[in-house]
Amino acid sequence: MIIYPAIDLRGGKVVRLKEGDPNQQTVFSEDPIATAQIWQDQGAVWLHMVNLDGAFADANENGTILEQAAQLGLNVQFGGGLRSLDDIANAIDRGASRVVLGTLALKDPAAVEEAIARYGAERICVALDARDGKVTTHGWMETSDLTPIEVGQAMAGRGVRHALFTDVSRDGMLTGTNTDATIELAQETGLQVIASGGVATLEELTTLANSGAIAGAVIGMALYTKQFTLVQAIEAVQEV
Repeated sequence: MIIYPAIDLRGGKVVRLKEGDPNQQTVFSEDPIATAQIWQDQGAVWLHMVNLDGAFADANENGTILEQAAQLGLNVQFGGGLRSLDDIANAIDRGASRVVLGTLALKDPAAVEEAIARYGAERICVALDARDGKVTTHGWMETSDLTPIEVGQAMAGRGVRHALFTDVSRDGMLTGTNTDATIELAQETGLQVIASGGVATLEELTTLANSGAIAGAVIGMALYTKQFTLVQAIEAVQEV
């Protein structure tokens, strides 16, 4: 199980939002690349980088930060505002090892198939972000009528292999990730599911790893508020 330290970018800074709300923002670093270097020094092989400006349709220069992080030798899983094949191409050209597609996957599933045809299934991940059991889009501002399992099964049928599951109500809250729903999603869809949103304890990571169904976990607030270290997180899932 891979641990992905999160770097959420807004205005060129590393931030965390509570429940995805741009009005509930905490800045943790003015230097995203220094932060990426810290995680790499502590054993990270992958980063989960989110372009919040892109998700909220704000102008930004976060592609440059993606480039610089990739130049460190890290694999970068990059998402936020990738709403066309051109956006995907740009992110991959700038160094993303894998892109995360949310709104595009729901609005234009054929584009996801085309992206897989161009870049391979390993480089494409679908975001199944949910609030109250329904998938959300447009930076978590809009809610659909579909469940993550329904969308996940449809995406698997189109060749998708990787999915990121976030319970939006828990994101940035340190209330614990929704382990039951995450494991169920993986079991019902057969997707390589990456858990996200609210991871607060090493015990949660152990539970996810012990399930045998979860491919990875994104950790943000717990690392930035020093609930545990990245080294401890990596060791916790390696010992399972």
